[in-house]
Amino acid sequence: MQSQHYRPLSQIAALLQIEGRERPAIRSAGVAALNRLLLVAQRNTGQSRIIGRFLLSLYNGRAFPFPLTDLRSVDTTLFEDCIALLNMDRCPEKEVHEYFENGDALWLQLKKGGEAMD
Repeated sequence: MQSQHYRPLSQIAALLQIEGRERPAIRSAGVAALNRLLLVAQRNTGQSRIIGRFLLSLYNGRAFPFPLTDLRSVDTTLFEDCIALLNMDRCPEKEVHEYFENGDALWLQLKKGGEAMD
C-alpha cells in the first residue's frame, strides 16, 4: 500500500523548480518582514513581547519555544509579517539573526527583554 504522501519523482522535480523560481520573492518578502518585526520587538508593548519571543523561537526553538496561539494576539499586519518570515525561514539560507550586521547583540537584547517581562 502506497502512502498518500507519495509523489512521483517528476512531480517532486516540478515542485522544486516552481519553488526555486519563487524563492527570490519569498526571500525579499521575508527579509522586509524580518526588519519590520525586529523594530516592533524592540518596543515595550504586549505585541512587541510576543514578536520578540517569535523571533527568538526562530533563532533557537528548543531554548525559546513559542506557542503559535500567541499569534492570535497580534494585529493582522504583524501576523502577515510573521507568516512571510516563516515562509522564508522554512528553507533557511542563514539564521534569522544573521540578516543583521550586529545580529548576535540584537538577539541578546531580545532575550534580555523577554526575561525582564517574565
